[in-house]
Amino acid sequence: MKKSFLVAAALIAGATACGGGSTGATGTKEYTIGVSNLGLSFPFPAAIGKGVKEEAARLGVRIVELDAQGKADKQSNDVQDLIAQQPDGVLMLPVDSGVAQGLADRLKAANIPTVAVASQVGDPKARKLKDVYPGLVALVTQDEYAAGGKAGEIAAGVVPGGGKLAVVEGQAGFAEVVNRFQEFPTSAAAKGATYEVVARQPGDWVQDKAQSACQNMLSSHPDTQLFYAQSDDMAVGCAKAVSAVGSKAKIVGIGGSKLGIDAVRSGAISGTVCYKPEDLGKLALDTLYKHLTGEKKQDAAFVTYDTPAITKNNLADCTPQW
Repeated sequence: MKKSFLVAAALIAGATACGGGSTGATGTKEYTIGVSNLGLSFPFPAAIGKGVKEEAARLGVRIVELDAQGKADKQSNDVQDLIAQQPDGVLMLPVDSGVAQGLADRLKAANIPTVAVASQVGDPKARKLKDVYPGLVALVTQDEYAAGGKAGEIAAGVVPGGGKLAVVEGQAGFAEVVNRFQEFPTSAAAKGATYEVVARQPGDWVQDKAQSACQNMLSSHPDTQLFYAQSDDMAVGCAKAVSAVGSKAKIVGIGGSKLGIDAVRSGAISGTVCYKPEDLGKLALDTLYKHLTGEKKQDAAFVTYDTPAITKNNLADCTPQW
């Protein structure tokens, strides 16, 4: 679905579905839920949005979805717009974990129950992942620590004993940049592999920037033995850089995207961790819906799902959702 259509749909929904829930012909309250999506042009959050809308259709919930386009300032404006419309609740996919803290405070002050989705609210260096920001109904996300640990285990299997490691990081401001490395070295060490981090560069979650980052790091450190890319898109870009110079460096990604799974199948990357964004979107909406209906009230809960490690040996365990 094209972004322009999604944005138009959000505006139409906003015009017809705001001002809180109404009562339908059956006497059941019809809930309106605002969604502040970090960026509908990015495959992962777009897939989360798809899952949210599918579950909303099943539950009879009205959705007002606004697209922050990857910009923290636009997300701030979007959240203010949603507050003005007074939905029954909000799902927020944070662009910047620090900025999102203030947005969560504003939503709480407006008495709008809020679930953070896919990314932590608050400084990841000061707040543990499962220490959910006060005032949120829940944080519904991957266990990023555990996922990074699984990536470390894959790494230990493909570069046994350890060696020189370069990290392709996501975009600055995202909690995942910190969280996805948290347990990587300790999990690898538990498997007998100790890595020396010789370089870190951002790839901003996209292929071309990751390819450039890996080219730069290989130029400075041609003896790099392993790249850990914090998303599959970046892993695929890095694989192009490694291939171009004939390096024997191995690459481990994270995310379980179609591109990533295809790259594992071809041998371009050694493994990934399977995320399921459509399932995550459904889980997030269910969590908020059950809170609103009183079926399961929650307060700063951490809600997650299984994310298996994937190599050539178990490709069937991951059906890509993005």
